[in-house]
Amino acid sequence: MHQLFLIFNHSFTPDQETSARTELGVAAIVEMPPELQELWANVPPELPGLDTWLQPFYQWITKHCQPGDYILIQGDFGASYLLVGFATGRQLIPVYATTRRQAREEHLNNGRIRMEHTFKHVRFRRYGQ
Repeated sequence: MHQLFLIFNHSFTPDQETSARTELGVAAIVEMPPELQELWANVPPELPGLDTWLQPFYQWITKHCQPGDYILIQGDFGASYLLVGFATGRQLIPVYATTRRQAREEHLNNGRIRMEHTFKHVRFRRYGQ
């Protein structure tokens, strides 16, 4: 059985876990170590490129993932793009979570608007499909 490796900034929800096990058929779900989670949540916007900055992620993937494993990649667009290419080159299956979004808008004093967004997991989708 294959595993699902998580590279994203949110908590993995019970709905996502159920979906991963039934839809993808994974036996285990593997989170990044805390130091990588911290890096992923803080991609430096001032860097002209990300390849060097992504080295710890490349190393973690190479060390832990096996061909046929799934890898959930979501976050900074450029970093995600590069990791999807890296994962695909190692015969991993990169996926992202799709959601249904509900928005509520409240008009406040002085022309301000408060927005509240609620997201509900729908499914995982393979990149490129």
